[in-house]
Amino acid sequence: MNFNLNQIPTRNLKPRHHGITMVMDKGLSIGETKNFLEIAGPHVDIVKFGFGTSYVTPNLREKIEVYKNAGMPIYFGGTLFEAFLIRNQFDDFIAICKDYGVEYIEVSDGSITIPHTEKCGYIEKLTKHATVLSEVGSKDAAHIIPPYKWIELMRAELEAGSTYVIAEAREAGNVGIYRGSGEVREGLVQEILTQIPEEKIIWEAPQKAQQLYFLELIGCNVNLGNIAPNEVLPLEAMRIGLRGDTFFLYLDKKS
Repeated sequence: MNFNLNQIPTRNLKPRHHGITMVMDKGLSIGETKNFLEIAGPHVDIVKFGFGTSYVTPNLREKIEVYKNAGMPIYFGGTLFEAFLIRNQFDDFIAICKDYGVEYIEVSDGSITIPHTEKCGYIEKLTKHATVLSEVGSKDAAHIIPPYKWIELMRAELEAGSTYVIAEAREAGNVGIYRGSGEVREGLVQEILTQIPEEKIIWEAPQKAQQLYFLELIGCNVNLGNIAPNEVLPLEAMRIGLRGDTFFLYLDKKS
């Protein structure tokens, strides 16, 4: 860091497996990608090309190469996986991931219904080709999943081979683990944490108040996802107590 400050919590160092920041790229240009990596790269662990944007992104190979040259892993949003699956093109999906050198794959069922044993089967198959992240939760705000079911699904997907389970929130942070207002469903989150190791969960948290909740609950090395590119440095500052919201979080109360 640029200065010497006492009482700063210890962040896990890259390459890290706990305390990760996952960024959602919804359409950065190649120039913007380079600028983003220059300033935020040290604080980002993985980048998701949101939903199906990779299908319509110009110069996709060149853009992926920029990320690769910076040592930044990328993956295609789970919605793209579902789009291939519903069209009976699962093998085609594997082929494009190999073709583009994608080393991470997201398996989700937020838009379509997949029998859970079948979803776990896809996870198991894809672990032979890539590191799998699987998303739990629906994008339909009316579809409320009870806490015991979240736990059951997460546990089964981790056992099937997922490296992380992602707690669904969409890009807006208003479904899944959140109410429509963006408020955290605290009882749900805390019940999940009684059964699922927090280091294995990536909490989608696009809103600052949501990020703050998880930092206060779990600590500076919580896994957070769906972070906007321009919010990486503000989040990193908040993680270590250098933003007003967390200013006193790590200070010795006696001093």
